[in-house]
Amino acid sequence: MTAEAKNAYVTLVTNHDYADAAIALVRSLALTGTKADIVVMHTGAVEPGDLAPLTALGARCVEAELLDTSPEFNARHQRDRLHADAPFTKGNKPAFHTPLDNFAKLRLWELVEYENVVFIDADAIVVRNIDRLFAYPEFSAAPNVYEGLADFHRLNSGVFTAKPSKATFDAMMQRLDQPDVFWRRTDQTFLQDFFPGWHGLPVFDNMLQYVWFNLPELWDWKSVHVVHYQYEKPWQDDHPKRAQLQPLIDLWQSFRSGESIPDIDTLPNPAAAQ
Repeated sequence: MTAEAKNAYVTLVTNHDYADAAIALVRSLALTGTKADIVVMHTGAVEPGDLAPLTALGARCVEAELLDTSPEFNARHQRDRLHADAPFTKGNKPAFHTPLDNFAKLRLWELVEYENVVFIDADAIVVRNIDRLFAYPEFSAAPNVYEGLADFHRLNSGVFTAKPSKATFDAMMQRLDQPDVFWRRTDQTFLQDFFPGWHGLPVFDNMLQYVWFNLPELWDWKSVHVVHYQYEKPWQDDHPKRAQLQPLIDLWQSFRSGESIPDIDTLPNPAAAQ
């Protein structure tokens, strides 16, 4: 096995919307020239026809069952209850977002045919090569920065490094579904608890879209490697922040269609806040 074959980019799709979104992600990864595998984990809710475009782009599609968590755990993390107990106050999650599905992301630790994995959420695009992340230790993630300095104490699980291991997966399953446990931000909160000594990635390796208007001075296209569309999604017809995020929406659409993909280095940065 070559060094590249031991490495994989992995994402997770759980329904039609995220499978379609992953077309932009897979295309963006392929355009970076990476030799690593691109793996799309998918739950049973995704139709074969939704996976065909991903396979055509070179992705390896691997079925990943939802975790066998208890009815009580599932009830605590059901969408309406979770959003009531831990509401999102900064942005809106679309109707097709199902929080409980996020935990299936942990299945990547079962991909033991790979030594090194970089996980990327399906609602992201990679705009320049990030193969260097395969050399980063487990567990590395960027801070959840999109509003201010207080964000630096929390990680964002939209991009992270991992080393698949059955032992690690089993330990996660032992920790995950404890009586009365509530993971406020699902997999993200769990991973920060499981890896308390997590290593920090630069914010440019997981640049959250709200930085565009909340912290415009931080945005530099010559440094950005991954754009992550947290909260509202760029394919939503009813996008409530379209006016603020139109340049990023247009960029995602170009990767989704494969047409008119711009030279990232020539894109204008957002205007600084007045």
